[in-house]
This record gives sequence, C-alpha cells and structure tokens, in this order.
Amino acid sequence: MSVLLCLRFNQEKFTMTMRAAVGLWVLSAVICVGRGHHHPDHLGHGNDKAGQDTVADGSANSVSLVNEANQEFSFRLYRQLAAHADSQGKNIFFSPASVSAALAALSVGAQGETHRQLFNGLGFNSSLLTQTDVDQAFQRFLQRANNTSQEDASEGTAVFVDNRFKPKPEFLQTLKQSYLADGFNVDFTKATESADTINKYVEEKTNGKIDKLVESLDESTVMYLISYIYYKGKWATPFDPKLTKQDDFNVDENTKLTHLPRTTCYRQAVLQLPFNSSYSMLLMLPDVMATLENRICPNHLTKWLKWMKPKRHDVYIPKFSIKTSYNLNDVLTEMGMTDMFGDRANLRGISEEQRLAVSDVVHKATLDVDETGATAAAATGIGITLMSFHRVPVLKFNRPFMVLITERNTEKILFLGKIINPTI
Repeated sequence: MSVLLCLRFNQEKFTMTMRAAVGLWVLSAVICVGRGHHHPDHLGHGNDKAGQDTVADGSANSVSLVNEANQEFSFRLYRQLAAHADSQGKNIFFSPASVSAALAALSVGAQGETHRQLFNGLGFNSSLLTQTDVDQAFQRFLQRANNTSQEDASEGTAVFVDNRFKPKPEFLQTLKQSYLADGFNVDFTKATESADTINKYVEEKTNGKIDKLVESLDESTVMYLISYIYYKGKWATPFDPKLTKQDDFNVDENTKLTHLPRTTCYRQAVLQLPFNSSYSMLLMLPDVMATLENRICPNHLTKWLKWMKPKRHDVYIPKFSIKTSYNLNDVLTEMGMTDMFGDRANLRGISEEQRLAVSDVVHKATLDVDETGATAAAATGIGITLMSFHRVPVLKFNRPFMVLITERNTEKILFLGKIINPTI
C-alpha cells in the first residue's frame, strides 16, 4: 500500500461527468464487433452525386477510415505492452498518436512486403486506403492539432539526415507536406553530438518534458525519424488545493483501494474529467483490471462520450508525475511488423542506392496531474541504418487505473495507459 497526495473535489462545488456504477457491467456485456474498417453511411458511397461531391466524400471517408484504424491500433498496442511479464506491477503510459504518426511517416519510404506489414500493423486496409490517403489523413490530423487555439498543444514530426546520405527528394517532400516534418542535416559519425541535437529538439517541442529520447545511436545510422506530442490542459473545474491531502492507494489486490467514504468509492465507475477545451481525461476503475484491458475498444470510447451525464459527487484522484520508456522493437514485431528490422527490410522509397533497415523504435512519455490540470508529452524515435551494419537489440520496457486522453469530437486518442503505482 502506498501513501500519496490525493486530489479531492468538494461535493457541493463540483458537477462530475460520469457513468456511475455500471462501467464494468457494460464492458462485460458490450461486444467489440468488426475490428476491420467500417463505412458509415453518412460518408456517402452513392453513385447519384456529382463528381466533385464524390471526391470530397472519398476524402472524408479516407480520413474516417484512418481515424478508426488509429483507434484500434491504440488498444492493440496497449494490449501488447501490457501482455509482457515485465509490465506486471508497473505503470503503462504512452501516446498512440505519436507512435502511429512515426510509423505512418516511415511507411512513406517502405515498399513491398515491408510496406504491407506496416499498413497491416497500423490497421490500414490496403484495399481501401492508399499511401496518399494515409498521408493526407495525417496531414489533416496534425493541422487540426496545431490550429486549435484554445489548447496548449502541439504535434509534429522531424527527420534528421546524415550529411553524406541523400534520400529521395519525394520522400522528404511528402514528410514535409503531409507530416509537417522539420528537416535537419547532422553528422551521425559524431554520435554523441547527433544524439544531443535530436534530444534538444524534442525537449524544446515537448516543453522540457521529454529531455532524452535518444540514449545512444547506432554507428551506421543515416537517418532518424521522430514524432512528438505535447498537451497541457486545465480542468474545467479545478481541484481546490486546500482539499489535497495524503491518502492510501491500492498497489495490489491484497490492500484496500483507498480510504474513501462509502458514497465516493466508485469501484465500477468510468469518470470523465473535462478540460476547459474539447479534450477530456477518462479514468476507468474496474473490479477486475484484466477484464477491462481485454475488452476495451473504440466502441466503448464512443459510448462513454455519448452516454455520460453530469452528476454531483466527491471525487478523489491521485496527484502524481510518471515517466515511461520503451523500446518497441519486440512489440511491433509481435504485431506483424517484422521485416523492417532485418535483412528483408524494403525501404527503397527512402533510397534505391543503399539498403536500409530500422535499428530501433523507441518511445518515451510523461504525465503530470495536479489541482489545476494535466500535462502529457511523448516522443517516438525511429533509427534508420545501413543494413550492412544492422543490429537489433532486444529490450523490453513496459509500464498498469487506465488513463486515456482524447479529443472528444474526433475521438482521437492522444494518450493511453494504466497507472499501478503513481509513486514510482
């Protein structure tokens, strides 16, 4: 049992958005149907529209399909991370939006079986979506994230290219246009200096939250592709600092969850904490975590956001700061993205002249929750090396209450995780 600071809303002052006392029952009863791509009728597939309308509908449909795939990818990646023995008793927190953006950007330069595996792993149905469809969808996602003036938020990508390496101009142009990528030339033979350059860029873009994405660089690195995401939101109804106090937090099943009054113990609740924007934090507190982890899917997110209604309650949540770090090589391999890490890698969309492979996919994330709001940041790095020197290190870094930060209108999942011990 851990002792930590506990944030509390006063019952007389706060109207809480929640679906009380039925969260786990709903999760057990709702079946996730159709893990493939759906075609909402309102997006239009009729033949009676003018050509211009059909093109517009097709574009909207592609964006919808990519968004659905990103949601599914969020939960599949979470389950892969949670399944490893190393994750037991540890926090999980990551940004699906950052990982998917980095891998989608990489797919621009992939061909053949490597491209097929990346598309399948990300959940993109290649019979319905082309690479151009995916690129245009991510362009709209990133533009929307950076044009929203009411939030302190930013998302983007960058590519660092060795001075001696000349990738295809069309590859770099697509990254710049569709993934809003900044481009830099570096000397990767100076590994320490190059790592510092990348880390300083990520640190600046995440307001100091991710200060060392790159621990080391492979000696044959010729390109490093990164994506970053930063979000800082203020609660629509802030917590009163005067009510912050020490309390107990459950770490395992042998200890009591929290010393809370009977009326405020939401053992089966799904709570929504809205920020004073279009974003929300959802907190899911099940009786059996494994049930929630195995069942949760985009349908639940849709239903929760649609069905929740304001209720007046006392609410206790931990005040905490966590950091997570992952090497995703094994996880992505288990999700079917195998070839990019080995001799079969086909990244000829980046360069025809030199054979390339992915050396590492690393991810780091942070989450800070206090009385005023929450700040979350993450970055994903993909090292691309000359295949003749290619090495694949095997590292497993995993982190288990589930937490999800989403944009309510699009249901885009920015961050997803499980907090087992917020004192770590």
